[in-house]
Amino acid sequence: MNNAPASALGFAPITPQRAFEEIANQIRELVASGKLKPGDRLPAERELSAKFNVSRNTLREALRALELSGMIELRKGATGGAFVLPGSSGVIVNGLRDLYHLGAITPQHLTEARTWISGIVVRVACERLTEEDLQRLEANVAAAAQAQKAGNFEERAELHRQFHIILAEATRNPIILIAVEGMSELMRQFIKAIGPSENAYTLPSRRRLLKHLRDRDADAAEQEMTKFLERLEIKYLDLWNSRTKN
Repeated sequence: MNNAPASALGFAPITPQRAFEEIANQIRELVASGKLKPGDRLPAERELSAKFNVSRNTLREALRALELSGMIELRKGATGGAFVLPGSSGVIVNGLRDLYHLGAITPQHLTEARTWISGIVVRVACERLTEEDLQRLEANVAAAAQAQKAGNFEERAELHRQFHIILAEATRNPIILIAVEGMSELMRQFIKAIGPSENAYTLPSRRRLLKHLRDRDADAAEQEMTKFLERLEIKYLDLWNSRTKN
């Protein structure tokens, strides 16, 4: 862990107007340039506020903004301080969830985008997934079948959500994974709103998809996933429209 002094990092005094934004931008640039790395602790508040020529309250406002954006973590105690984080999808997922609740993302947008992106995911997964990935997917489907048999809707829904996450992880692309995590969280919110429902085609479709993945048949895998999600989209939107009319 690096504990470089403020003077060595090149912080510069800032202008009073929107001071906290300027501070946050300087810290972001230091991370982008590699002068600050994940795990590094920023200099102490007193040292930073003097270097920026601002009050400690203004500095804390900047640090809180960076914490909310997922750039740093603020820890309390003798070994505490502001630490640079390695990065997380949480901020993006939370932002998408807020857009959904505000109505900027509609159920139609969500289900349509999920179909498109999932088609890409299965094609790439066919090329890149490992035997371990396949075993995780198979274990997920088996657990979902048990949850369905036990009538545990919440567990089954969570396992179905995790199936898409495992597939996205198999692409070995963090941007795709973040997109799928975001959509999965929105789908969780959407399904919660329309209420539990039964269908007899999810697990059979999963098993067919697993076969195509094992065969590395990208065309068949994409066709299976797209057909399944389009069928599910019709059902979910019908339930949503019925709910909103009542």
